[in-house]
Amino acid sequence: MPRYFLELSYKGTAYKGFQFQPNVPTIQGEVENAFLTILKQQIKFTTSSRTDAGVHARQNFFHFDMETHLSSGILYNLNALLPPDISLKNLFEVSSEQHSRFHATSRVYRYYIYRNKNPFLVDRAWYYPFNLDKDKLQQAADLLLRHTDFTSFSKRNTQTHSFICDIQNSCWYTEGDCLIYQVEANRFLRGMVRALVGTMLKVGRSLISLTDFEEIIKRKDCSFADFSTPSQGLFLEAVRFPFL
Repeated sequence: MPRYFLELSYKGTAYKGFQFQPNVPTIQGEVENAFLTILKQQIKFTTSSRTDAGVHARQNFFHFDMETHLSSGILYNLNALLPPDISLKNLFEVSSEQHSRFHATSRVYRYYIYRNKNPFLVDRAWYYPFNLDKDKLQQAADLLLRHTDFTSFSKRNTQTHSFICDIQNSCWYTEGDCLIYQVEANRFLRGMVRALVGTMLKVGRSLISLTDFEEIIKRKDCSFADFSTPSQGLFLEAVRFPFL
């Protein structure tokens, strides 16, 4: 049976997350409904990365199996049914062994912050009008590369059995009106990027020291991290596969 990878992007503001939930709007629910309308059958989708409510993605993937052959031309009809804040970008036929979650080599997230009031960034970044020491922010970001256990930055009640993540890139930079944190890793824990950002911002404001920040990492206790960072500034930028 042919297996397909479906690449999509979306603005998550209006949705209660990526994964299907009954009776609430989700990205997966909208895509499944579009497929049901066009193909007249229910498709079982497996997602690469489950983003939370309000989080956006420039690139994410599903995979699904289909008995009949599909061409990329079907994307036009599917996009016509989908709301304007969801876009299906590409359809790839892959081998039946390829898995959109387990075979991703890394994922890239960015968190966007703006410090001067800007009505055009309200639902795509976090208004954070505080003085920040960018050198300290980057030093905190660099510290993450020395560690692999990020228990302190995972929300409780998660189904994961491992808190080990291989962070390959961690940096702060400025682009236009935004201060951006970019992080790439083989996997991320529930709430991890937002907790990293919120806790590093405390370093940037000199509310905690770099030593305090590293101690939070070492404690492996999420009660010491800051999970208050809102969802609208977070983007899943890319999911990387060796075969795409």
